[in-house]
Amino acid sequence: MPAYDFPQDLRDAQLALHRTRAAMEQYARTLPWSAEPMPGWEADKQLYSGYRSSKSDSPGYTPEQREQVEKYRAELLELSTTVMTHPYWAGLDESVVQARMVLQHAHEQPDSETV
Repeated sequence: MPAYDFPQDLRDAQLALHRTRAAMEQYARTLPWSAEPMPGWEADKQLYSGYRSSKSDSPGYTPEQREQVEKYRAELLELSTTVMTHPYWAGLDESVVQARMVLQHAHEQPDSETV
């Protein structure tokens, strides 16, 4: 695997992107299954197993929940844009895709092994 000398601001932006995405996913697990109020449903029984999938009524998101989701989305968009448009990528040849894949996992390596 080729070595890349990612600038610290790019590494920081990528790490912030990972952390923000994880925080949003964790927050999303606490939300109702539908952003809008929706009635629940129950599906037909599954053939042979008798399993019946269902959802209870969803009250929809509160204004505070909507606002928090929008904040996460805006931050993810900003961080994604920062990473994808960083000037570092202009200095690479056709290995840009591979370099971006390496950057996504750069935070998992100890600093002494950073490429």
